[in-house]
Amino acid sequence: MILSASSIEIAVKTKKKSSGENYFDIREENAVRMFLTASTFEEKNKIYNEYLRHPLDKMISSIIRRYKLYRKDMDFIEIHTDTHSFLMTKIDKFSPSKEKKAYSYFGTICKNYLMGQILKDQKEQNRKISYEDISGDLENSPEMVYYLDVEPSEEVNLIPILIDYIKETIEIDDLNESEIKLGISLVEIMENYETIFPATDNNKFNKNIILLSLREMTNMSTKEIRASMKKFKKIYTALLQVNPE
Repeated sequence: MILSASSIEIAVKTKKKSSGENYFDIREENAVRMFLTASTFEEKNKIYNEYLRHPLDKMISSIIRRYKLYRKDMDFIEIHTDTHSFLMTKIDKFSPSKEKKAYSYFGTICKNYLMGQILKDQKEQNRKISYEDISGDLENSPEMVYYLDVEPSEEVNLIPILIDYIKETIEIDDLNESEIKLGISLVEIMENYETIFPATDNNKFNKNIILLSLREMTNMSTKEIRASMKKFKKIYTALLQVNPE
């Protein structure tokens, strides 16, 4: 269907709203439906700019402020722009045939996206918490710590070799999805080894911290991590035999 500029204006009822009317009402709902059925980019762009851009801006601003969905290290304009951009990637998935309001659909999309990004930011922040920040109580518990079999300097020297072997294994071996995710996470941890796990005077490392990091990075359970770790334990064991103390 080809729409003329006049037919678009008639379809979305372009009468000027009074200040007391809702910013997303019948006109905007009609505009969404016209946007979805428009056959060219030019038609979509005209409908969006004239009838949807401003109401969507207001809706997103209202959601951010009402639910206090602010993100760390991002100002309001950045959060707003990011959310609006994401919403536009989902607008075509709205189905008018389900007799639902576009306003409700868009609002749900924005709220879920913002909350998901906030949770993602929090997970990233928690993952970067240093060993010294959270190990105080844990390292006094014998069952929560273990001692390395080799000196830290020797272990660190082995890390670059282990990283290369894991990367090669991910590329050429027939790994399942969980093993691939774990392998990528192990590489990231080891490449940031000194930052995440600064050395301590007694040379002990808290395996609980490593496990926490892997769970956050892979979204896998402890049981799944232990099962997927078998492949990489074999690589580590083989490297120790090739590079004895």
